[in-house]
Amino acid sequence: MKLNVLRIIRIAFFLLAFGAGIGMACAADTLSLNGSWTLSFWPQSSRPVTSPCEMKGLKVRRVPAMVPGNVEIDLQRAGLIEDPMKGSNVDGLRPWESFQWCYSRLFKAPSGVGGKRVILHFGGIDCLADVWLNGRFVGRAENMLIAHDFDVTSLLRSGRNRLEVILRSAVLEAQQEMLGTFSMAGFASSESIGVRKAPHMYGWDILPRLVSAGLWREVELRVQDETEIRNVHYWVNALDVPNRKAGLQADVQLRLPPQHLGKARARLILSLRGREVARSEQVVNTPAFRQRMEVADAELWWPRGLGRPTLYDAELQVVDSAGLVLTSHRERIGLRQIRLERTDINLPDAPGRFRFYVNGEPVFIHGTNWVPLDALHSRDAEHYERSIAMAADLNCNMIRCWGGNVYEADRFYELCDENGILVWQDFSMACAFYPQRDRFARAIEDEVTQVVLRLRNHPCIALWAGNNEDDCVSVWNGKAWDPNRDRISREVIPRVLYEFDLTRPYLPSSPYLSAEVIRRGFNENELPEAHLWGPRGYYKAPYYKAAANVFVSEIGYHGCPNRQSLERMMTAGHVYPWERDFEWNEEWLTKSVRRFPSEGKTFDRNNLMINQVRLVFGQVPRDLDDFIFASQSVQAEAMKYFIEMWRGRKFDNHSGLIWWNLRDGWPLISDAVVDYYYSKKRAYWYIRNAQRDVCLFINDARNGAYPLMAANETLSEASGQVVVSDVASGKKVYEGTFCVPANTKAQVALLPEQKGQGMYIIDYRVGDLALRNHYLYGEPPYDLGQYRLWAEQAGLVPRE
Repeated sequence: MKLNVLRIIRIAFFLLAFGAGIGMACAADTLSLNGSWTLSFWPQSSRPVTSPCEMKGLKVRRVPAMVPGNVEIDLQRAGLIEDPMKGSNVDGLRPWESFQWCYSRLFKAPSGVGGKRVILHFGGIDCLADVWLNGRFVGRAENMLIAHDFDVTSLLRSGRNRLEVILRSAVLEAQQEMLGTFSMAGFASSESIGVRKAPHMYGWDILPRLVSAGLWREVELRVQDETEIRNVHYWVNALDVPNRKAGLQADVQLRLPPQHLGKARARLILSLRGREVARSEQVVNTPAFRQRMEVADAELWWPRGLGRPTLYDAELQVVDSAGLVLTSHRERIGLRQIRLERTDINLPDAPGRFRFYVNGEPVFIHGTNWVPLDALHSRDAEHYERSIAMAADLNCNMIRCWGGNVYEADRFYELCDENGILVWQDFSMACAFYPQRDRFARAIEDEVTQVVLRLRNHPCIALWAGNNEDDCVSVWNGKAWDPNRDRISREVIPRVLYEFDLTRPYLPSSPYLSAEVIRRGFNENELPEAHLWGPRGYYKAPYYKAAANVFVSEIGYHGCPNRQSLERMMTAGHVYPWERDFEWNEEWLTKSVRRFPSEGKTFDRNNLMINQVRLVFGQVPRDLDDFIFASQSVQAEAMKYFIEMWRGRKFDNHSGLIWWNLRDGWPLISDAVVDYYYSKKRAYWYIRNAQRDVCLFINDARNGAYPLMAANETLSEASGQVVVSDVASGKKVYEGTFCVPANTKAQVALLPEQKGQGMYIIDYRVGDLALRNHYLYGEPPYDLGQYRLWAEQAGLVPRE
């Protein structure tokens, strides 16, 4: 039988979707509309264009466009703008914020549709859009952060079809919003608060103002069969870890013709490494039902360190009375349970709790914050594999998806599933007080519902968090309001989670300011979970050392990028940073970051490096290469110190630290340990040594002695040999063995406190692994040349 080319393409897409287990109804044929489009644009007037006929008579310009894409990428390709990653070019994008855009393309409708429904699917529209097909209105989108589906069955033509997506200016349209008193003057740009775009796009301290637009994720036509699996929710309702038994439930919702009810059967097949391990079958009497399965010899999903992140292939088939498969759904799942032991306050006489448990085992968290992978989000997918590989190389057992970002695509969560990396998922709100009115509440309810339904089957998802630092706005605004009255985080989101995902904990805000915290008057040390930024001075200052918080979900330190990255992000005349007396040139100010040139130093982050280098090394080198080395060394020592300080107190009411952050999403000067170009700073290697599953390290002296500590994040006892020596003299300070019980920490020895300054090297063996760590002793300031010599002798950073 001959198949036409279009049919072959549709079958190929079908097989790809089926094999990848992407959570779509696998009986649906899919026709991609990605690729070449035409982008038209014009300045938005007081009456924005919302239909193709209104474009007639306008002075419209057109350029070729690519989908998925962002308008800036197309404008740059057409030579209309300079590269926004370079120098201060991003500042030149401001006039384009007030433009309207129209994406258009022609396509041929799929053949053989018959009486089937055809859905036009947009993975991401940024942001305020009117969609038209063949001159007829399809629908409207007003949220960049979620997918949009439109039924176009009645609008399709048998031959050529014309699709047009008209985007209004988010900046101009936001002027129609009336903001409440508490929504003004927060950290987030006030104009962004009523628009469902990624908050960072309006300017942050880690990303520039780049208010983009575009069709930034896939566009597809999806042909739906009359029988379709709409949704399957897999969850573990019972777990017997010692006896390796798990109870698995699948909540299924179908679209099924009535003639199949009472005759069709639902068949659930669970396979592991290509071998069927369990099967359950039942009659489909209703289109919504629960299917149960007992799994013997269960291999559980564990986060890094505690075990293997085992993934099963779960396949649900709906078969008719003759045994013909009507539709099927396949995805990879993990068998695990998770909980968070959490209190509302942390007091000296009643210590707080913030501790994760997976399959009944406590997990000490050492992970990274995850910020936007690219300021232009159509490029996000290019970064997933490489970025997650770095997180795994650093042995991060949790990633916190920060609330100023978009929600990542499915591939991100699949990689976290595969690598045993837990995900703390903020909902996309940050550093602001959001509208409380019904319209906004409904938009958030729809958004959260879609996000939860899409992600809840991923075993990596450990926590839903309402937002990033929205509660803190009450403190920044002079304690003028109680965040516990916030309708969005206290009512709307938990109501959705109560209905659709009771299997995970929920944190209203990070940090969460409970009613008791507010009643007592805000005190940062009374927060069980906190963001430790403070004055950002010396990393061993009392602010850090005396912090009483149980869990730290943000902490970081600035570090200058490598020279080759500076040469890529700056124009030739601006690579050297200072014009006079450490006054930063314009491009370094842009990269600091600043929202508007007229504001000067918006966040003044560059001077953090000046101060931090001076505190540790006494003076600031004027030679750029020396400055880079000094800044990166201070950052590296600080990040390592934070992690080891917390690991040294493991489960002594300290349960985790998530540092800021892995990688930049734009070329800038920042806290990230890897810059936008994937060039690793020294901190990357120091963190790698400090986050091993079994790690030996030295904490600061107490009572005249340095504790040599061993932390073990595995479920087996760990033992080995250790030698501590002084780098400068080569003299052995300690030699012996160590043994640390499963999933805890132990003091190996007390080393005499040294006078003066120096560096210890800690060489240790765990099984066949020979590992190394170090400890910088003494009080600053250190001599920069001497530190460089110690670091080179110790081999702290691999030679490239």
